[in-house]
Amino acid sequence: MYRADTSPRVSLVLELAILGLLKEQQLHGYELKKRLVDTLGGTRSGVSFGSLYPALGRLQRAGAVVVIEDPSAGKPIPLTGSLGGELAAFRARRPPTKATRGRKVYGITARGEQMFAELLGTESTTAEDERQFNLRLAFARYLPPGARIGMLERRRATLDDRLGRLSTRIRNSRDRLDSYARSLLEHDREATEHDLSWIDRLLRAEREAAVESATPLPGPGSSGGPEAPSTTSSSTTTTRAGTPAPTNAGIYRPSLSGIRPRTDEENSTV
Repeated sequence: MYRADTSPRVSLVLELAILGLLKEQQLHGYELKKRLVDTLGGTRSGVSFGSLYPALGRLQRAGAVVVIEDPSAGKPIPLTGSLGGELAAFRARRPPTKATRGRKVYGITARGEQMFAELLGTESTTAEDERQFNLRLAFARYLPPGARIGMLERRRATLDDRLGRLSTRIRNSRDRLDSYARSLLEHDREATEHDLSWIDRLLRAEREAAVESATPLPGPGSSGGPEAPSTTSSSTTTTRAGTPAPTNAGIYRPSLSGIRPRTDEENSTV
């Protein structure tokens, strides 16, 4: 017998996951359940039809989710030319009965988009469990860079605190625990250290991406930018008419046009 988990925290996590998946595409209930199991962590997620459909009902009453017609229903079935194929096509064209009614397809509304953004962007006042963090990380692409970095930093602080407590327990219980019980604590410590290393890599990548996106454009005079005008006063001068002239315009250079060499007769006269 399936039992729906009605605790507020689990309900919010489930509703956030539903809205996030429907934001990507419209889904049938069965397909939605399969995606939820993958998103929330496999068999440990506890997602069942007994918790899924009540959550869909709450979201539908809130105007966040709408039931739409199955786009695959009512499509014409091409003729196959075989008796078995024609019989199957005839059965498929029959109107659905109560027992064989079409599957519901769920889609997100504008209100659902708003609720998803609010749920995803809400900062938790308590330490998030692994499932909550994994869910937010799965939809982190919808968060701005600053919110993603803040989420990762909070997760790192949680893991760092957990690592300190585990190290203290191992140190204080070294003489009281046998090798098997101590190995469990050591396993938890190693797993936490592994998670910390993973979070550090994500943080480093997010910060590098934020720095690259915030790189200023080249300014005047820098490489790739427009050249700044020269301020050297000796480059050009201005004539009386206001047109630029070379700085050596005042140097006298006699024109040689019209000058020819003297003839022998002219030389003898001189």
